[in-house]
Amino acid sequence: MQNLVTSEAELEALYGKPAGAAVFKEIPYISEHYRRFIEVSPFVVLATAGPEGLDCTPRGDPAGFVRVVDDKTVMLPDRRGNNRIDTLRNIVRDPRIALLFLIPGVDRTLRINGRAAISVDPDLCASFTMENKVPRSVIIVTAESVYTQCPKALVRSHLWDASRHLPESALPSSGVMIKALQADFDADSYDRNYPQRLKETIY
Repeated sequence: MQNLVTSEAELEALYGKPAGAAVFKEIPYISEHYRRFIEVSPFVVLATAGPEGLDCTPRGDPAGFVRVVDDKTVMLPDRRGNNRIDTLRNIVRDPRIALLFLIPGVDRTLRINGRAAISVDPDLCASFTMENKVPRSVIIVTAESVYTQCPKALVRSHLWDASRHLPESALPSSGVMIKALQADFDADSYDRNYPQRLKETIY
């Protein structure tokens, strides 16, 4: 492969340097406007790093599930999952974290870069109870850099345009995809029972 960019100097010669709002919108704390964005967002993507590499995971709940504690701190519950705990494993080994908040219908996004810790304080975990289920832990993020992202990516992708949304049937089911990896997997049973399983294990 040829014509690879291999240095920051080459990148800056190609793109130039950021200026104006792209620079001064980045602040080391959560402003009141940024706080509002977080409080109405029902969905955030978490990125972490560990010895094995990087991990990126979606998290969602009713709007407000990411709690803004003060202008440097947000907290979010670690809801029930598949027990891979890739994000948590990374945090205990490397506290760096990045969050990307999305709001359905809004093309702008909000980013937080900072450091994370995991709390199992009983009272704190209980304060995030949902449908009588208490999360096993709460992720506490200390913000170091906070800024909004321009809407170009979501506008180009037409992410919120319902007329462009695909039905689930347009893709292989989860069962079918797993069966392709393990021949004796019962894909039909897995797919048939999944809606009820999801309902019972959502929290």
